[in-house]
Amino acid sequence: MVFKQKLFTLLVVLATSAKLAIAQDVDLFKSQDEQDKKDKLSQTDYITATFKTTRMVNGQSIENVGEGILDVKVSHRFGTLSQGSYGLWGLDAATMRIGLDYGITNGLMVGVGRTNGGLFDGFAKWRLLRQSTGKVNMPISVSLSGGAIWNGQKVTNPVENNSTDRFNYSGQILIARKFNDYVSLQVVPTIVHYNSVAKSTLPNDYFSVGFGGRLRLTKRVNLTAEYYPQITKKEGTTNSFSLGFDIETGGHVFQFHFTNSTGMDDRSFIEETKDSWNSTRGIHFGFNIARVFKIVEPKAVK
Repeated sequence: MVFKQKLFTLLVVLATSAKLAIAQDVDLFKSQDEQDKKDKLSQTDYITATFKTTRMVNGQSIENVGEGILDVKVSHRFGTLSQGSYGLWGLDAATMRIGLDYGITNGLMVGVGRTNGGLFDGFAKWRLLRQSTGKVNMPISVSLSGGAIWNGQKVTNPVENNSTDRFNYSGQILIARKFNDYVSLQVVPTIVHYNSVAKSTLPNDYFSVGFGGRLRLTKRVNLTAEYYPQITKKEGTTNSFSLGFDIETGGHVFQFHFTNSTGMDDRSFIEETKDSWNSTRGIHFGFNIARVFKIVEPKAVK
């Protein structure tokens, strides 16, 4: 009888101890979860890789190159597909631009470029807001971009009598959101200013709103699209639309696309596109190649 009482007492003690231990473990896990949540809220996690490179197709994307990074871009826009096999579906004719983009800081980049035919362009892009979660919960990214285009061709246009007449300018607000690892979207209100126009009745300022998107197909391949409908319609022009693929291969990003625009600066492709997607007579194959080089070691890394 005494033995049974001792055994019963031992079992009660063990059961009570186990219950207390389990309760302590639950409390410990609960406390750890709460601490993890607090730690996550105490820091800011910035969203990266909204797009693969700093250009959607022709236009700017929300992305910047990092501080001390040089991005060399080579772009081609070929002739129309309607040229057929004789013209190798447009590959016999090409408009080419070579550009250099540089990151002054992680939030400010500048770039210059030249298109064959004597057209020069330059721009600066400043990151104003960056999409993030945690301590700072920012649902979108916002950047400002301003550019200038100078016509370096020999003067054949009587409108361009003065040197200032050969300049045109653009201003953009880039608003983007990365919804998940597969989908990103961008909206770009844009103004293009002409220093000189052919007639006094024509406006100097033209407005448009660009749209861009990315859909991830594989880890290194993305489907991209870009559309710039004109708000201020310029006579004899059409809206620019491009569709293509971004392929990432280490230090390179290859962009292959079809577009109705051959211009690659803001003025040329937004306001001076004349071809149409209505038939192959207006569709051009093209590509961009981007290669980055580290020029200056960021201070934070040293």
